[in-house]
Amino acid sequence: MGKGGGCVPSKKKLPDRVTTAGYRQPPAPIDGSKSPVETSSSDPPTTQNDAVFDPNPTRILKVYIVFYSMYGHVEGLARRMKKGVDAVDGVEGVLYRVAETLSPEVLAHMKAPSKDDSIPEISEAAELAAADGFLFGFPTRYGCMAAQMKSFFDSTGQLWKDQALAGKPAGFFVSTGTQGGGQETTAWTAITQLAHHGMLFVPVGYTFGAGMFKMDTIRGGSPYGAGVFAGDGTREPTDTELALAEHQGKYMAAVVKRLA
Repeated sequence: MGKGGGCVPSKKKLPDRVTTAGYRQPPAPIDGSKSPVETSSSDPPTTQNDAVFDPNPTRILKVYIVFYSMYGHVEGLARRMKKGVDAVDGVEGVLYRVAETLSPEVLAHMKAPSKDDSIPEISEAAELAAADGFLFGFPTRYGCMAAQMKSFFDSTGQLWKDQALAGKPAGFFVSTGTQGGGQETTAWTAITQLAHHGMLFVPVGYTFGAGMFKMDTIRGGSPYGAGVFAGDGTREPTDTELALAEHQGKYMAAVVKRLA
């Protein structure tokens, strides 16, 4: 305490870390390897970086593209996203669809086409733990994800309990019926699912470049992720919408590769 009553910082700097030998030791590097002075084989292993340390850096990284599609619009984006993911060396896109919750009778009444059996249905949420990153796609329902995708997220409780998805990157892509139907809010309201799992939301932003500013044609998509306008269900994705989806796949693959 100085004469004026104010606090005077101590001139003695506390050591970052003091060993039993009595010398100062710097903190362990972020990659979990030992510091140059840390040579004793009896030191405990560093576990603080388990969430970001890949014990097998030469393996193929997996981006799971998990989606629900009633009329095929989201599926069209998903297929193009896989093309983008696969274009990045060392990363592979894996397509999965989530389970349908509507009965065949209701789907027939809604004139929904049959599902393509070449894309497997993800059998259980536990399969997500094997992925390095995710792209989740779904149509909008009043500005939020469709119930089929929400039902799938609701089944991830054990993964949440184990924090098995914490630190993994994920993005969204959507389909809406109209231009004001939720291209942004559908993705925005889905971020809560990632937050509770401790996942990293990776928006596409404006990395698509000039394609994000085109005004000559109707285009779905936003900084939150790729998107398509379905209209009454008969409108097909445009070349620009598909190109944005492919770009997002490539962008996500690059992020996953960097984090790994």
